Amino acid sequence: MAEGASSALYSCVRRHITVKLWYGRPMSTPDLNLLITLDVLLAEGSVARAATRLRLSPSAMSRALARLRETTGDPLLVRAGRGLVPTPRAVELRERVSQVVEEGQAVLRPAEKLNLTQLVRTFTLRTSEGFVENFGPDLIALVGEEAPGVRLHFLQKANKDSAPLRDGTVDLETGVIEKTTAQELRVQALFRDRLIGVVRTGHPLSKGKITPSRYAGGKHISVSRQGLEKGPIEEALQRLGLERDIVTIVGGFATAIALARASDLIATVPERHTGILRAGMHSFSPPVSTPEFTVSLLWHPRLDADLAHRWLRGHVRQICAAIR
Repeated sequence: MAEGASSALYSCVRRHITVKLWYGRPMSTPDLNLLITLDVLLAEGSVARAATRLRLSPSAMSRALARLRETTGDPLLVRAGRGLVPTPRAVELRERVSQVVEEGQAVLRPAEKLNLTQLVRTFTLRTSEGFVENFGPDLIALVGEEAPGVRLHFLQKANKDSAPLRDGTVDLETGVIEKTTAQELRVQALFRDRLIGVVRTGHPLSKGKITPSRYAGGKHISVSRQGLEKGPIEEALQRLGLERDIVTIVGGFATAIALARASDLIATVPERHTGILRAGMHSFSPPVSTPEFTVSLLWHPRLDADLAHRWLRGHVRQICAAIR
């Protein structure tokens, strides 16, 4: 191991490992600094040379060797003439210790350039119904072209609980930010969306002007994961003294659209989120004003600097921006 790398790693570990160096005192927790010290001592076979390499005083290195002997229960280096020679235990440890230190260097070293052709990883994305159908094919194709070893695992978003992002079972999530969204999560807007009406081809609302009264007079499907009957459409109609007739409540957009396709029911769904699902049906703007909303990408901050995760986030944004 190069002298500069050893010194840098030693300094880094000294700054970041919480276990303090208490020379001469018994340790309840192994001090990982000793691995670096042992690696250099075994490589140099000399306290003086090891001290120079780690930029320590000879006395500090001697104390470190004493602690290593106490920790391992072995002399490790014994005097032979004017030098030191390793014990059988030290010879046995030499290769293992060197490997552990090298792995530690790799962990502390800044991430190298991402090699997509060799990346093997499964990313879990939790999305609302309709997202996979609308954006999934292009995203899967783009990811597969650049990183054949990457697999996308899509999970349906059954609730707005942030726990899956916190505990690492979900890598990315899409959705509308609400008051219950965990404050520590990273958020980036993907696109603006709005509610539209959708009916089967040939439905009475597919012809003629759609007035608030005509719209409210039909039989409607409400979409709510919580089973709620009221939303922005109800609020807008109430301002006009109207109320729509909700005959069924479903938990997802795909279910609502499937019901509307096979009946005279009216579904109200997000426009951009459901483009593929609405193919072959008649879509229209509701005759009442409802606020637009932003669909965002969410992830936990621990993945902020992960190069592969950053690459995937960029592709999700790219695909969502391209599909209108």
